[in-house]
Amino acid sequence: MVDPLDLDVDNCTIARAMEILGEKWTIVVLREVFTGIRRFDDMRVRTKIPRQVLANRLAGLVEHGVLRREPYREPGARERHEYRLTEKGFDLYPVLIALAGWGNRHLADPEGPPIEYVHRDCGAKVHLETHCAAGHVIDDRRAVLPRPGPGTRLRDKNR
Repeated sequence: MVDPLDLDVDNCTIARAMEILGEKWTIVVLREVFTGIRRFDDMRVRTKIPRQVLANRLAGLVEHGVLRREPYREPGARERHEYRLTEKGFDLYPVLIALAGWGNRHLADPEGPPIEYVHRDCGAKVHLETHCAAGHVIDDRRAVLPRPGPGTRLRDKNR
């Protein structure tokens, strides 16, 4: 067994993901797009994100391939853009559902959560479960162990 202190974390994918997603307004922007709000002004009004912050977050999500810009034009107006999820962006849906589930369990107002995610076909609430590759449902979070993966590097002890 390798001592975790001997592992190099410079290529940590959690840290890399947080470089893209790890700021409150970025997750709020994604929430809006997942909810169907795709236009800059609609997002700005609903979220009260300062204009420049919203522009920066949208640009970053486009730059990282999470969102794509789609042109549209209202009659008599200049061309503008909507923001739509890419496949890479859709892969974040379980992350948002997990965050909402955690928030709904621990942070909701007494009257209940402000949003629930449901299955479009049957209307049942959606929740996330942890499964191993062999198909076992893991109910006890302590039964999940991190271990070195194929990209693991040992830390250079001379640095």
